[in-house]
Amino acid sequence: MTGPPLPDGLREVELPGVALYRRGKVRDTFDLGDRLLMVSTDRISAFDCVLPSLIPDRGRVLTAMSRYWFGKTADLVPNHLRPDDPGALPPGTFERLADRAMFVAKAERIDVECVVRGRLAGSGWEEYRTSGRLAGEPLPRGLSFGDELPELRFTPASKRDQGHDENITRAQLAESVGQVLARRLEETSLRIFRLAQVRCQAAGIILVDSKFEFGLVNGELTLIDEVLTPDSSRLWEQEGALATAPLGFDKQPVRDYLLSTDWDRNPPPPPLPEGLVRETRQRYLEVCRRITDCAL
Repeated sequence: MTGPPLPDGLREVELPGVALYRRGKVRDTFDLGDRLLMVSTDRISAFDCVLPSLIPDRGRVLTAMSRYWFGKTADLVPNHLRPDDPGALPPGTFERLADRAMFVAKAERIDVECVVRGRLAGSGWEEYRTSGRLAGEPLPRGLSFGDELPELRFTPASKRDQGHDENITRAQLAESVGQVLARRLEETSLRIFRLAQVRCQAAGIILVDSKFEFGLVNGELTLIDEVLTPDSSRLWEQEGALATAPLGFDKQPVRDYLLSTDWDRNPPPPPLPEGLVRETRQRYLEVCRRITDCAL
């Protein structure tokens, strides 16, 4: 696949005089004392490895969509987004990174991925196919990949900074964080998902599943990290949703390509073909435009 030259991507951020708080797979986060600055780069990871290839504009999409959904869900649950403060950064920094950066509150992270599923896909489909269950709870027989579930299902996972998150049952979640907090996490996640389903449907997109992260800010349950992006959600085109390989607005094509190679999933991972980089970039830009009504 050819086309006009791809724009340069952003691999890494350095801010002179500002302490680096954490460099994750995608985001570089800086400590501003009473707040953090989260900057989304164009790095992309798969199978717990950061790939050598960049997806230009990916970080801009993740930021734009997170900002959009933080605004839409603010009446359901507080979030960690804080007003922009260019004066807190070295001169010229905010202008250079504004469409990738979010000022956020420091939060005490709750180490749980709060996953909501509306259809059978991913690890949920794998569990059902082998056991007839989802997050340890039974489902009706005879469901196929991509089928809509009888009702939304909350399927938490223990969050790990290294390696894969581990799916757990709701009972295990309650044992870990207490019944009251577990119930609040589930109810809040379901409310966010239902709100997002309506907007996605209007955009011709199916919200298959999504994961949410929460923390405590001054003791108050708070939505943190990113929300309802192509990285944290499966988003399918409504047309063709029942196909065995529905069109998704996410990085599944990257995973599929890597699985087609002889890479053993140990570092270093291989680079991506230019055509795949273009396709992935276009999918991210398209889903952002359709959901937020704003073209980057």
